[in-house]
Parts: sequence; structure tokens; C-alpha cells
Amino acid sequence: MVAEPASLDFTTSDGAAIPQALLTNVYQGLVMMDGAGQIQPSLATSWTVSPDRKTYSFELVPNAKFTNGDSFDAEDAAFSINRVKKDWTTSLAKAMDVVSEVKAVSPTRLEVTLSKPSNDWLFRMTTRIGAMFSQSGVDKLATQTVGTGPYTLDSWNRGDSLTLKRNDNYWGAKPYFDSVKLAYFKDPTALNNALLTGTIDVVSTVQAPDTLAQFEGNPKYQIIEGTTNAEVVLSMNNARAPFNDVKVRQAARSAIDHKALLDTCWAGRGTLIGSMVPPTDPWYEDLTGIAPFDLAKAKSLLASVGTPNPVVRLRLPSLPYATACGQVVKSQLEQAGFKVSLDQLEFPAAWLTTVFKGSDYDMSIIAHVEPRDLPAVFGNPDYYIHYKNPELTKLLAAADTGDEAAQKDNMRKAARLISQDAASDWLFLLPNLMVADASITGLPKNAITESFDLTALRRS
Repeated sequence: MVAEPASLDFTTSDGAAIPQALLTNVYQGLVMMDGAGQIQPSLATSWTVSPDRKTYSFELVPNAKFTNGDSFDAEDAAFSINRVKKDWTTSLAKAMDVVSEVKAVSPTRLEVTLSKPSNDWLFRMTTRIGAMFSQSGVDKLATQTVGTGPYTLDSWNRGDSLTLKRNDNYWGAKPYFDSVKLAYFKDPTALNNALLTGTIDVVSTVQAPDTLAQFEGNPKYQIIEGTTNAEVVLSMNNARAPFNDVKVRQAARSAIDHKALLDTCWAGRGTLIGSMVPPTDPWYEDLTGIAPFDLAKAKSLLASVGTPNPVVRLRLPSLPYATACGQVVKSQLEQAGFKVSLDQLEFPAAWLTTVFKGSDYDMSIIAHVEPRDLPAVFGNPDYYIHYKNPELTKLLAAADTGDEAAQKDNMRKAARLISQDAASDWLFLLPNLMVADASITGLPKNAITESFDLTALRRS
């Protein structure tokens, strides 16, 4: 792995590394997302939806237990959902605001009533906010885990690794491996060398695609390439100058030669998208034509607002794709007239504190890996990008409450709006690029959920 969790508590800490390691493996939800983007049963065996689309009735598995020995039942499910509304402090918790009532009808039957129809709510229950917790196991979430999943936390050596061990009391099918170690590497060369020397079995995210040649054609290794929903966002702080001016934001987008950038900093591997919607989402459209590379237009836009040489601070997390692409972005912006100072912040702690929470930045580069996150990133003015548009608010509301056709139509309009408004720039979509020992099977081809599912891994 690359990005290490800053904490084990995703109820109070943002960042994708925590659910990547713990969701599905340690914590489970009522429902889960499969590799094809379909919602599947997990702790719920089935569910029905009322004709008015506001009440969900879940039938729960009867034999699940938490690792502290407590049985899982509908009271725990109600507690977990209500706790998101009351106690969670992360930005994603807002998705649970639509819930008006949660009722444990019986130990194995849960009823959830929404204040209005929501296309998004059941999908969100496949993400971290749908994780089920023990009522007596939430006191030390930052360092201790109490879940119903096939694995439990064995050890966490900060700065080095996190080890999960098989939960022998797991209610479902036991995983093949009795333990899985997630080792964290900041240096791409060291990461590849660890695989070459047999220290690790899987490079879960290739951080230097141009180094793949050393593995290609070697029968000892397999290369897996699929897609993700990780949009590499060139984020702009819409709350302060110069990016509170739409023309400056549009100038920045026009200054970026996305194809050249992808070829230079990520060996051409990835997908150009032009919006916050990956191709695996139902409302995807190729919007790369909205802001094509046009250096003359970028210069003209800056001149039209009287700022031909705006000074901007590009603050990068210490992640390989960000540092590699940051240099290219700096160079391309400067050709349009921007004066760019670049600095690097340790990830996750320093970047989350300074950029994400403190909004002390003009531009940054970060992969937003959470699924279907356009509303969370651009629909919330308090989010670190600070984009605010009443028209977008209306479109997102119509998408959530309407039928399936209305959802698709309004989400496409929303994606087009933020692209035309240059709320940020979308450099490219990260590929799911892995290299592994040839004997390892069960690796996910696509990475379109929040978790890295370890449960299907085997050795042939």
C-alpha cells in the first residue's frame, strides 16, 4: 500500500486509507458494492422498498457476531445509523441526514424511513457510513477495531504496516489466509524492490507506471490493469483570490495539456475524463471537450480580468502521482503566465490539516477515490474546494429525489455545470494498476469501492 491511515477511526477522520484497509475486511455494512458496481447483500440478506420510496425494510443475517463477542442484531444496526447522524464528524456523514427514523422491528428486521425519496441513500450504505458497530465497541475506534468482518486487527506499527488476522468466529465463509499484512511504502522504487525480493506479494497500486517493464514478460509476476473511480483533481480554492474568479479558473484549465501531462507523469496510463464522473458511473459523459488545451485562450482570460500573472501556491501531498504530476502542472501553468510556488506536505497528517481542514492553499492535487463523490466534493460549500452554486444544489436535489431517468439526466447536467464553471480541473482518472506474485488469485481488477477486499485472496 501507499497511503497509510492517520487513525483507524473513519467516523472522525477523513481520508481513504482507513476504509481501504478496514471496510469489508473488518467492518461490514448491511449492503456492499461488487466489482461491477452493483449493490449486493452483506449483513442484510434482503431488503424491500415501500411504494413511496421512503421506507427500507432489511432482513438481517441471524448469526453474525462482533469480535468482542456481542451478537449483531437490528438494535446495533439502528445504533450505527443513528450514530452517523449524531457523532460522526467527517464530511461524508451528511449523506445520512436524509434518514428520519430507524426502527428495530425484531432482532433480524430493521426499518429505515427517509424524510424524502433518495436514489443515493442505499448506495451510500455500501460506503464507510454504512459500517455496523457494536454498541459497546466504539470507545477506542482510533486504535482498536470491533467489527463483524472476516478479519480483525492484529497489529498496527505506525509508519510501517498494519496486520489483519482471520476472525475465527466469523459468521460467513472464512478467508483463505490466516493473516494479511499491509505494508506502507512512500518510495516507488522501494515498493517495486520489495516485490522483486519477495518481501511482499502484491503491489496494490503501482506508483511508477514507467517501471512496469521490469515485470512484463516474467512468468513469476502478473500485471493487473483495470479502472478506478479515483479522479486526480487539480483542486482550486474557490473561496479566495485568484480562484474566486471563474475566468482565472477557466484559464488554469485551458493551460493544462492533459494528454501531455498524462504521458509525462503517469506513463500514459489512465483515462482523461473532464469531470468528476468516471466511466463506471451510470451518468458518465466524456466532457474533455469542454476545456481543451488552449494556451492563447488561457492568456487572454487572465488578461481580461487584469491579472496576467496571478501568484498561486500549489501545495502537494507526499504521494507519488501528486509529486510527479505537480511539476508538470507548475510548468504548464507558468507558460500561461501564472507564477507558481510549489511545496510538499506530508500525507496524510500535514495535508489533511493544512489543505483539507485549514483550506490554506490555492491549488492542490489529490485523487478523490470515494465513489460517486461529485455531491460531496462540489455540492458542499464547506468542503475544502469551497465551490458554491445554487443551480448545482437544485440539480443534485432533483437527481436524488427523481426517478432513475431523472437521476441520470440531472447528474449529467451537474457534471457539465461544474466542468463549465471550472470548479476544479480533472487531470485524469487513475488506473487500477497492480503487480503481484503469479500465484496470488482473487485480486480485484477494478477499484471502484472504498475497500480493498482481501477476502477473496488465495494462493494457487
